[in-house]
Amino acid sequence: MNLSAIKFQKLTQSLKQYKKIFLDKPLGELDESGTRLLINHLLTEILGYETLVEVKTEYMIKGTYADYVIQINGKRHFLVEVKALSLNLSEKHLRQTVNYGANEGIDWVVLTNGRCLQLYRVLFEKPISSELIFEIDFSNTEKIKQNADKIQYLHKDLIQKNSLDEMWAEYSILIPKNLAKFIYSEEVLKFLQKEIKKNYGTKLEIEKIEEAVINIARSNVEIDDIKEITKRKKKKLKDSVDISNSETTENNEEVNI
Repeated sequence: MNLSAIKFQKLTQSLKQYKKIFLDKPLGELDESGTRLLINHLLTEILGYETLVEVKTEYMIKGTYADYVIQINGKRHFLVEVKALSLNLSEKHLRQTVNYGANEGIDWVVLTNGRCLQLYRVLFEKPISSELIFEIDFSNTEKIKQNADKIQYLHKDLIQKNSLDEMWAEYSILIPKNLAKFIYSEEVLKFLQKEIKKNYGTKLEIEKIEEAVINIARSNVEIDDIKEITKRKKKKLKDSVDISNSETTENNEEVNI
């Protein structure tokens, strides 16, 4: 799910302007109330939410107040907690933000200091926990497009199409503990058994393969080494195809003669 090309381009330009207006100036000592001015701009001018109607400020949660809750047609989509531009985001700030979301039953929370923005999914487990979905550094000029790719999921146009739920459905599949269920499945282990026999001429017991796969998960395998092996296999396959095509061409030429 993505914004239209025109709206995505506009979003990218808006992020450039945000950096130029707010982050390229000496605002290092800006306090929390001043930082909220940046976030007001981000939510309304960049992400497209209507002031007051969809951007609820000082939202009361069990006797305390969250900075913002984004609400459209009565549905609360995500909560935003703001810290001062002069502060680095910390675990303490995260716990506070997640607690706000958990106490109000809001699945998605944003923690930001105007320079960095973190999106978390609140996991309603025992105890309550959270999963970092993405982090954005608005001051990084080289990552403007990557930032736009991420923050578009918080844009009003996509939020109304349940972009966060769609993103979570894809993201949760790839969480290691969830993906591991497929990796350790009998079908995958049998596939590995077949490939091992084809490449090495030895049929290993499923239990030994499962143990080896678990050891891979526990060890620090260099990903570059795996890429290099894959690269060599692709080259070998390509060379084999090229030789085969060359021989076919030569045979055809002999027949034509």
